[in-house]
Amino acid sequence: MAEPSAATQSHSISSSSFGAEPSAPGGGGSPGACPALGTKSCSSSCAVHDLIFWGDVKKTGFVFGTTLIMLLSLAAFSVISVVSYLILALLSVTISFRIYKSVIQAVQKSEEGHPFKAYLDVDITLSSEAFHNYMNAAMVHINRALKLIIRLFLVEDLVDSLKLAVFMWLMTYVGAVFNGITLLILAELLIFSVPIVYEKYKTQIDHYVGIARDQTKSIVEKIQAKLPGIAKKKAE
Repeated sequence: MAEPSAATQSHSISSSSFGAEPSAPGGGGSPGACPALGTKSCSSSCAVHDLIFWGDVKKTGFVFGTTLIMLLSLAAFSVISVVSYLILALLSVTISFRIYKSVIQAVQKSEEGHPFKAYLDVDITLSSEAFHNYMNAAMVHINRALKLIIRLFLVEDLVDSLKLAVFMWLMTYVGAVFNGITLLILAELLIFSVPIVYEKYKTQIDHYVGIARDQTKSIVEKIQAKLPGIAKKKAE
């Protein structure tokens, strides 16, 4: 009588574990949890996911703060001035630390060596194989972008080309109000705030986005039905 009970218990444990296995990346997990991708090529995307979802608050805060300060500096000063001040600040820190360690070693009569020796010995050379891998990955995106540009500007799909024209027309008004640096600052604020807000209010946002998508889809279908050539192409 004990054997059927053990088998039933083992079956229930295995089924419950299999039932809990598939989880959506943005579903029931914690907001900062990175989906288990399991491949080395996805490690960078996992790190970006943790960064924008505030998985490590200190790391995200440091990246967000430094980039925001840099963008605000670029909004107030020229690029040359910002880069020069950054290099001067970094050199001030490293030179001061180098002199400080030299004085300490002279007073204590120790021979610890160069304080940055561990970093100076790091091999930072880029191998030809790694360079070709980066170039091949970049070429894939470049070719895809070129194909998309040709398709839009040569009006392969009239609706897609009209969407681009409307978007560019709207961007003329955006450009009249904001400059490039202001747009970058707004983009950074959105990148570090929208994902975490979406995770918190996912259900409500998806509901309203679905309504807007349905309305947009119906409008696009009405436009496509009235445009010459589009209805005939769909019928074929």
